[in-house]
Amino acid sequence: MDYTQTIDVAAGIIWRGGHFLASQRPTNKIMEGYWEFPGGKLEGNESPEEALKRELAEELGIGVREASYWQCVEHRYADRNLNVRLYFFHVTDFVGEPCAAEGQNLRWVSPDEAPALGFLPADAGVLEQILTLNTFC
Repeated sequence: MDYTQTIDVAAGIIWRGGHFLASQRPTNKIMEGYWEFPGGKLEGNESPEEALKRELAEELGIGVREASYWQCVEHRYADRNLNVRLYFFHVTDFVGEPCAAEGQNLRWVSPDEAPALGFLPADAGVLEQILTLNTFC
């Protein structure tokens, strides 16, 4: 019998001047130290876009003005009996300046720099795809 839990997560690839915002998971969270795209779990009956807007406001203190749904990626963490379904959005306009409301490290990175940071395994394929884009937002 499979007891794998599935969680739905909205993630934002937040662009500014050809760079995107990377967030490092703080020491008090699972998979601490890994870098990721900001976002978080869907709550209740939220749509992925609603969750994205709520999470970026809570986590970074920014308001999303323009976000385009890009793709859904699933990743299984077998060691945790966890399946993560990530809804990725390109965020190309926002209000406010991102700040680390949860004590996480933040960094604007170019797509070329990002692979060296050590992103979560669930984000690795997305990083590869971003590198193949002809233009960066």
